[in-house]
Amino acid sequence: QVQLVESGGGLVQAGGSLRLSCAVSGRTLTNFAMSWFRQAPGKEREFVAAISWNGSSTYYTDSVKERFTISRDNAKNTLYLQMNGLRPEDTALYFCAGRIAYSGSHIPTSYNNWGQGTQVTVSS
Repeated sequence: QVQLVESGGGLVQAGGSLRLSCAVSGRTLTNFAMSWFRQAPGKEREFVAAISWNGSSTYYTDSVKERFTISRDNAKNTLYLQMNGLRPEDTALYFCAGRIAYSGSHIPTSYNNWGQGTQVTVSS
């Protein structure tokens, strides 16, 4: 059974940084594209960033470009999200997701593997 476990969330002041991790167990990351999504209270789940299974291709939602960086270490079976320049509007529960494919997707229903989420709160 594939399990995804996020960590690294917390409370940070605006302008600060956090690094989220997503540890994957139950399979290797070969041919397993991954993404980060987030969901704020009362809002729909929102795409943040995606990365191809070999890390050669990444893309981001416009609001996080130049601030967030998605990366992966297949040898460690771990996905990362480096978040710099955090803003109060980045406050949300952050989820990692994975699917058997070359590239990631911005569509939540295209993933069948999800973590439980890690809370990120940015104070102004």
